[in-house]
Amino acid sequence: MRTEARTHPATPRPAWTAALLLVAAACLLPGCGPADTSGAGPAKPRIALVMKSLGNEFFLTMENGARTHQQAHAGDYELLANGIKDERDVARQIDLVEQMIAQRVDAIVIAPADSQALIPVCKKARDAGIIVVNIDNKFDAAVLAQAGLQLPFVGPDNRKGARLVGEHLVKQLQPGDAVAILEGAPNTFNGEQRKLGFEDAIQPAGLKLVSSQSGFWQTKEANLAAAAIINEHPDLKAFLCANDDMALGAVAALRAAGRLEQVKVVGYDNISAVQQLLKEGRILATIDQHADQLAVFGIEYALEMRRKGAQPADRETPVDLITAETLVQP
Repeated sequence: MRTEARTHPATPRPAWTAALLLVAAACLLPGCGPADTSGAGPAKPRIALVMKSLGNEFFLTMENGARTHQQAHAGDYELLANGIKDERDVARQIDLVEQMIAQRVDAIVIAPADSQALIPVCKKARDAGIIVVNIDNKFDAAVLAQAGLQLPFVGPDNRKGARLVGEHLVKQLQPGDAVAILEGAPNTFNGEQRKLGFEDAIQPAGLKLVSSQSGFWQTKEANLAAAAIINEHPDLKAFLCANDDMALGAVAALRAAGRLEQVKVVGYDNISAVQQLLKEGRILATIDQHADQLAVFGIEYALEMRRKGAQPADRETPVDLITAETLVQP
């Protein structure tokens, strides 16, 4: 009978078939995905720090500060740090950013060697979905606007810092005294701002600015420029240098000319190489912009942007006047 045919027992399923059905059902549960057999868990974000010249102690200090921070937060992110050999090798720094884009890092924290030339490659990074944070040397606002790009800047008010050290210098001089500025490299926002800060201090004091030349952030270049200025202006009373590497060049030129006692020098950065000269009075003062923390501030911003999916506002970092009296002893 047909009813008997419908009651025949079904053929038993093999045990492995039942097991597969159980696995399939389990994978329908929330949170189920491909098994992680590596034991490593979710990948940590990779942050690339792209700096200027690693021949400059300031950027070595910056790199060391970043590496120390990463070691203390090893579970939060991986760090890829690199820089160029020469402050003027802008093409090499562009290549470094291109490499980071090709490696698909999560964020780039960059101290650009040029405030304009690095903007197109940073736009390329943003278009690729990479977070970009600008530190140390601010990108040109007009060029950013032309590119339709908004990038947070984390760094000091360079004009304020230069004014601070300039105002300390003018207390040692008289109205009408001749002074000279050793500028940073052209097309750098921080270099332009430091020159303006020096001028903010010089003009109200009635000092005479007899020369303003670029030392390209380099000791050797600054030494040559300073030697020429000393020869041309025997009445010179002071050099205002946009970084400490150039202040070292100015001191060497003054020593060679036998003018070390007559001409005062101020710098900017508070690198360890000038600290003995500060104690000796060969350099009157400098500005500490906390190189060891500058990249850390940028890295923390990049992680915040990745975590919150929002772009924070610019962040101003501190600048402090350093003299022989305020120098922190090791």
